[in-house]
Amino acid sequence: MHFTPRKARLTVAAALAAVLGLASPAWAVPSSTTVTASPQSTTVNTPVQLLATVDCPADPTGGLGVTFFDGSDLLDTVPVNANGQAGYTATFTTAGTHTITAAYNGNTDCDASNSTTNVQVSAAPTPPDTTPGFCLLACGGLINFSVGDITNNINTSGFRDRSLARWQHR
Repeated sequence: MHFTPRKARLTVAAALAAVLGLASPAWAVPSSTTVTASPQSTTVNTPVQLLATVDCPADPTGGLGVTFFDGSDLLDTVPVNANGQAGYTATFTTAGTHTITAAYNGNTDCDASNSTTNVQVSAAPTPPDTTPGFCLLACGGLINFSVGDITNNINTSGFRDRSLARWQHR
């Protein structure tokens, strides 16, 4: 099945509406969810910690937990802990801006809620070209050496004078 960006947004919107509409009973209290990513900027294939925090006057644990999305792609559903938090580690294989949605699915006491954040992913840096022969970190300009005028004058006159004096006393 092929999803266009419009169909993908509609699919996510419908899934969120179903979760938000069915997960919480009419007597549940409102909740709010915030999602953070650490780090906010990263490179391809580098792990990013996503953390959703659910704020509800009642106990937000139980229920279906928090569902994490990358755009329209479902990442995972994670239970909410006693601190009202759900965490997920994401690794992005494509560069660009990734819009992360954390959808708290609600429970019998707390209404569903959601939040979004962006993660900026760039291509991994390319290593420097290798140079034939001995090469450690200096290849490719990672370390730059500069040597000025080195002069090493050794004053041997005092040594020579004392040595001659000792020799002459014998």
